[in-house]
Amino acid sequence: MKRELHIFLTAVMFYTRIPCPKWVDHNPDYISLATRYFPVMGWIVGGVYAGVIILSMYLFSPFISILLGLVSSVLLTGAFHEDGFADVCDGFGGGWTKERILLIMKDSRVGTYGVVGVILIFGLKIASTNSLLNSFFDPFIFISLIISSHSLSRMMTVLVIYFQQYAREDQDTKAKPVATGISTNNLLISFILGLFPFFIFLFQTNLLFSVALMPMLLITLYLMHYFKKWIGGYTGDCLGATQQINEVVFLLSLLAAWKFI
Repeated sequence: MKRELHIFLTAVMFYTRIPCPKWVDHNPDYISLATRYFPVMGWIVGGVYAGVIILSMYLFSPFISILLGLVSSVLLTGAFHEDGFADVCDGFGGGWTKERILLIMKDSRVGTYGVVGVILIFGLKIASTNSLLNSFFDPFIFISLIISSHSLSRMMTVLVIYFQQYAREDQDTKAKPVATGISTNNLLISFILGLFPFFIFLFQTNLLFSVALMPMLLITLYLMHYFKKWIGGYTGDCLGATQQINEVVFLLSLLAAWKFI
C-alpha cells in the first residue's frame, strides 16, 4: 500500500504543481509506473477547473468564470501540456526533417506556430465550455463532464505510449521517465480510471453521448500515424499535444452530439 501511495504521489509531483511530501523522490521506476494514474491527474485538474467555474459564477459572468477556471488549471499543471502543444505546433509547423522537428521542439523559445496554436486551442476550450455550460446547466453534470474531458484526454496519451516508440535517441527530455513504454496491465488500469468519470456523466445524462469517444480514438490514431511518419514515434511534447487536442475534441463532440440527442 505504501509503495502504491508512493507511485500515486509521484504522478501528482510529476504531472502537477501540487506539493508532495519530501519522501516522494524522483525515482525513474516509479515515474514510469505512475503513468497508470495519468487519468487521475485529470480528475484533479478537471475537478478544480470545473469547481472554480461553478463557484465563480456566483460573482461573475459565465465567460469570466470559465477564464478563471482555465487560469486555475494552467497554474495547477504549470502549463505542462500547453507547453508541449506549442512545441509540437512549432516543430511540425517549421521543420521538414526528423532532426529539424526534434531540434525545434527542444528549443525553449516559442515561435509563431506555437503562439497561434495556443491562442486557437484556448479559444476553442473557452467557447465550447461556455456552450456546454449552457446545455448542461446542472452543476454536478457539468463537473463530471469537465472531469471526463481531462481524464479521457490523458487516457489517450497512454495509448500513444503503449503503441508507439519513443522518438529521441538520447531520451534527454521531460518524457524520459515514460520513454520505456507502459505494460498492458497499467494500460487497462489507466483505461478504467479514465472512463470512470465519463460513465458517471453518461448515467446522469444519456448513454448515447458515448459516441464522443469515437472522434477521440480517431484523432489519436491519426496523431500516432502523423508522429510516426515524421519523427518515428512520440516525444513528451507529442503527449502534451495529444492531451490538449483530445480535450477539445471531446468537448466539441459532445456539442455536436447534443444536436441529435
